[in-house]
Amino acid sequence: MITHFFLKGLDRRVSLALLLILAVAVLVPVLNLVVPEGSPLHLPNYLVTLFGKYATYAALALALDLVWGYCGILSLGHGAFFALGGYAMGMYLMRQIGTRGVYGDPILPDFMVFLNWKELPWYWWGFDHFAFAAVMVVLVPGLLALVFGGLAFRSRVTGVYLSIITQAMTYALLLAFFRNDMGFGGNNGLTDFKDVLGFNVQADGTRAVLFALSCLTIALGLLISSGIVHSKLGKVLVAIRDAESRTRFIGYRVATYKTFVFVVSAMLAGIAGALYVPQVGIINPGEFSPANSIEAVIWVAVGGRGTLVGPIVGAVAVNWGKTWFTGVLPELWLFALGALFVLVTLFLPKGIVGTWSDWRASRKAKTPPSDPTPAPVPAE
Repeated sequence: MITHFFLKGLDRRVSLALLLILAVAVLVPVLNLVVPEGSPLHLPNYLVTLFGKYATYAALALALDLVWGYCGILSLGHGAFFALGGYAMGMYLMRQIGTRGVYGDPILPDFMVFLNWKELPWYWWGFDHFAFAAVMVVLVPGLLALVFGGLAFRSRVTGVYLSIITQAMTYALLLAFFRNDMGFGGNNGLTDFKDVLGFNVQADGTRAVLFALSCLTIALGLLISSGIVHSKLGKVLVAIRDAESRTRFIGYRVATYKTFVFVVSAMLAGIAGALYVPQVGIINPGEFSPANSIEAVIWVAVGGRGTLVGPIVGAVAVNWGKTWFTGVLPELWLFALGALFVLVTLFLPKGIVGTWSDWRASRKAKTPPSDPTPAPVPAE
């Protein structure tokens, strides 16, 4: 029954995306680790890290599309869930440093020693175990989404007001994590990681595995999201998106449905953030910046919201363009990003994937069906 729930929604587009993602998850590590460095097919280490970062962004975009594209919740705070998952993983990685830190303290991270902390705060307990950290990666973002979403949706906050308060939530967390007395490294954040599960985070093999895990996270997110949106639950979510008041009058508990999908989306974003941190080597309060959440919205809009596959395409395409553009004209990137969003809104409202699907559908409609039956010969 569970298998049927996840697999019945696999249309052709999602199936092809899954196959492509799994192929990339294998191909990139092979080109990096197996193909010798002198070969033109060899993939440098920095590209593996870069592609891994793109993959975590794609998972974040997919999480946002689940709530925005199918339930109409325009969240400008998903960067907060991403960052909380990243901090949970960062706390585990900091505990793995041990005596190899600058100050050599076996318990306290370097920044706590520098700030004259005498003992480890209670909310750091347990993060020396990977299993505990893995639970916190999904539990903390999910709990925040449950509390915040439950209050907001039961109060029937919708539209632009909901978007504003999600952004306010993110900005409040930004200000809180910037404080040194919060115990999360202040403006410097958490960095100087050494090991993850006993493996050197800087090793080529570790980075290749982290990239593959990031791709598998996208694939798992696609399976879960596709299972949700193609089920009866998904039909209710679309009804809420298109006519929330009417859906409520029919008898559905709209707040419960919205809270559920909001929590699932937040958990997926937290997992993406947890995979992001060991690959980039740092997590700081800048990840809570409202601009990061707005960028995620742009990724979804460019790729095509309400398509599942589109946000993945949009996240990779926009970030690849960002990498190139910031290397050529870094001071103009924000203007280019804003122009991209305006142009997509005006000329490609359904995004890349949505527009492509409409074009193919219209082309098929214009193509006359081939009839192999010969025309009857009139009788003489």
